[in-house]
Amino acid sequence: MSYPPRLAHLATRAVVIAKLAPTYAQAHQIDEEEAGQRLSAALAGRMLPALLESAWASMKGTAKRLNDDGLLEKVATTLSDRPTRPGRVAPASPAWSAFLVLADLEAGTASDAARRVMETEEGRRRGDAGLAEAGRFLAAELTRGK
Repeated sequence: MSYPPRLAHLATRAVVIAKLAPTYAQAHQIDEEEAGQRLSAALAGRMLPALLESAWASMKGTAKRLNDDGLLEKVATTLSDRPTRPGRVAPASPAWSAFLVLADLEAGTASDAARRVMETEEGRRRGDAGLAEAGRFLAAELTRGK
């Protein structure tokens, strides 16, 4: 784990779901409640730590003046009033599409064809790019507050 344990205590699964559900719901044309359920299933395993790691790397890369403790305080301040406030809808991109396919695979809602595509070298590369994109988005959502 290359992110501080406190980040996982602040950005819990419920918080991450709240930030990602609007984008997931719009992309799949479903309501946010169902999107939350699917994301909950997707983030129950190895995807949540990978997403937090990506978000932490993004935060460290963009906040040159803050040390680790300062970044964590910024996240805590952002989440202090309404931690499960829904996130913004991210603009569609190939990287986001790859992340959404990864989430569907983790949730068990993706087709076998999607699974086969994501198992190829190109699929893994795009999946990594998607995870990085979602991490950047999550980092922005976790630090956009006060």
